[in-house]
Amino acid sequence: MANVVADALSKKAENMGSLAFILAAERPLALDIQSLANRLVRLDLLEPSRVLACVVAQSSLLGQIKARQFDDPHLAVLRETVLQGGTKEVSIGEDDALRLQGRLCVPNVDGMRETILEDAHSLRYSIHPGVTKMYCNLRKHYWWRRMKKDIVEYVARCLNCQQVKYEHQRPGGLLQQMSIPEWKC
Repeated sequence: MANVVADALSKKAENMGSLAFILAAERPLALDIQSLANRLVRLDLLEPSRVLACVVAQSSLLGQIKARQFDDPHLAVLRETVLQGGTKEVSIGEDDALRLQGRLCVPNVDGMRETILEDAHSLRYSIHPGVTKMYCNLRKHYWWRRMKKDIVEYVARCLNCQQVKYEHQRPGGLLQQMSIPEWKC
């Protein structure tokens, strides 16, 4: 199988990607290799008998956030302020993403913030963290106006958190018991 892959790749490299010079039996393999290359998988032939594959992965959420920053009116004003040199805390990175003190500014568009909250709250490795832990985790990477308030509201709406975490909460009531006046008859 490795020889077939190497042969198909070497023929493809020699003939500049033309399928006319590849045997009919090897064409599906060459098409699969091309589709991998289109999905950011880089294939290198270091030796004729070996193929090295390297996958470049990037979060689709990160790309969506960067693309939608232009659609949020508040972030558009912030971007203009940065371009005019009006603020030092906010910067535009090399990837053209708006960041506040290194944290990615999340637009309030198409439920993007809700998606981030849902992912942070329901991931397999951090199932239903409380408000404080969730805020600490998210504020390392993201920023938006009223972020803590949104997190508090999201956790308050989570039925699972309200049922399971109830026993860890202190019961409501008075801090000091009031004395009851005695009635004399």
